[in-house]
Amino acid sequence: MSDEEEPPGGLDPPPHGTRRVTFAVPGPPSTVRTERRRAARARGRRRLAALVAVIAVVAIAAAALIVGRVGLNSSGPACAAGSAGAGSGIVDVRVAPGDSARQIGDLLASSGVVASGAAFERCSNARGDNTKLRAGRFALRHHMSYIAALAVLTGARAAPGLVRITIPEGYTRRQIAGLAHASGLRGSYLRASRGLQGFHPRAYGAPARLHTLEGFLFPATYELDRGASMQALVNEQLDAFGQNFGGLNFAHARAAHLTQYDVLIIASMIEREAQVPADRRLVAAVIYNRLRDGIPLGIDATLRYALNDFTHPLTESELADPTPYNTRLHHGLPPTPISNPGLASMFAAANPAHVSYLYYVDKPNTCGKLAFARTNAEFQADVDAYNAARARNGGRAPTRCP
Repeated sequence: MSDEEEPPGGLDPPPHGTRRVTFAVPGPPSTVRTERRRAARARGRRRLAALVAVIAVVAIAAAALIVGRVGLNSSGPACAAGSAGAGSGIVDVRVAPGDSARQIGDLLASSGVVASGAAFERCSNARGDNTKLRAGRFALRHHMSYIAALAVLTGARAAPGLVRITIPEGYTRRQIAGLAHASGLRGSYLRASRGLQGFHPRAYGAPARLHTLEGFLFPATYELDRGASMQALVNEQLDAFGQNFGGLNFAHARAAHLTQYDVLIIASMIEREAQVPADRRLVAAVIYNRLRDGIPLGIDATLRYALNDFTHPLTESELADPTPYNTRLHHGLPPTPISNPGLASMFAAANPAHVSYLYYVDKPNTCGKLAFARTNAEFQADVDAYNAARARNGGRAPTRCP
């Protein structure tokens, strides 16, 4: 069975319980390098990088608790605006030598890759990427986040004899399969990522009869020998997952009677729900609080995962689908992760904010921020504000940035 053939594991209704899903804005992907000739040294570098990454995230989160408004992405609102994440489809873009960040941004905006050329330039300047933009031909996607587009346009080319593949945070196995196939790796990614001898998801609390490694396939930039197998990529992803996920503190999850696999499932939902880094731990808190109180999560990203459709409005019949991934109908977590989360979302899932929020909904015209509420009355007021802004915007989602 080919990667494309594997089956998946109206108007968008008003927000219910939690907001309707959009892609998360992926942070800058970590880098994992593999070369057979220098495998031992490369693995040592990755372990050191993973340790540094964990320490950095913990330090940033600690600062956030003190300051109150510090997120996990230093580029801030300049990069959080307007776009939905990794994007969809393929857009062929040619960047001419000498083009400025604004010229490239305008080109991307006119091609439907990003929402605004000016916002792309601001994000590029905020991240220091304006001097790293490369000329050439690039395969981009419709409706990418600014960070995701910059990752493609600034990525260094792989050394001769190697192939480089960048996997954004929040991609599913099927989405990764498309990238892996385009990179020229041998074999079927979906087949390779169903399981691996020597890797035991049960050690993390996963069920015995797990059919895929969804959630464990760590998103990063990987370099492999040209002509390497899909299995080689999966091996490296699992290695990187262990180094990153294993460094988290699961004390809060244990106190809530959640396994490490439960934390991974929560992290996968955070990747789909939180566009703004500062919202990650708040989304985690809503999930923890709803689980504690026995309230259905109501996160449609889980149903969309089962339907293998993250873009089209859900129909009434789809919302009534009895799949165990329908968290409107079923209590508790979905059976498996619904994406492959990055370290920031993993950290948030293991360390939810200490707040009593039970609801959230898109906050209109705020570059992807969420409005959080403790009571249904507060939530309904937020929903009314969202619907009023949508009506003023001609029935379109109010996503304008100030």
